[in-house]
Amino acid sequence: MPGKLGGMLAGRMEPLGAVTQDVLLGTSAMMAIPALMVCAALLLPAAVARWASVLFGLAYAAIMLLTMPGAWRFYLFLGVIEVLLSLGIVGVAWRWPRRATAAA
Repeated sequence: MPGKLGGMLAGRMEPLGAVTQDVLLGTSAMMAIPALMVCAALLLPAAVARWASVLFGLAYAAIMLLTMPGAWRFYLFLGVIEVLLSLGIVGVAWRWPRRATAAA
């Protein structure tokens, strides 16, 4: 988008304003959580992984929906995919068995 790179080079990150170490740390944490959730789904107890997947899936869908208005078509396209994937994860996690089932 025109002006976006110039703003970044000038130390501004919309909609957060000035780029600080705290802003970058928060952004990094937000970007790391989806990758960590892949491991968490396998390593955490099922109940914890289930609720973490539901909560983070809803949070990430909301973040995307809040950042999409006024965006260019390429961002809208990718944003819709991310929202659908996030809500798909929520749906799968919501339907996870609450206890182990006997193997057939």
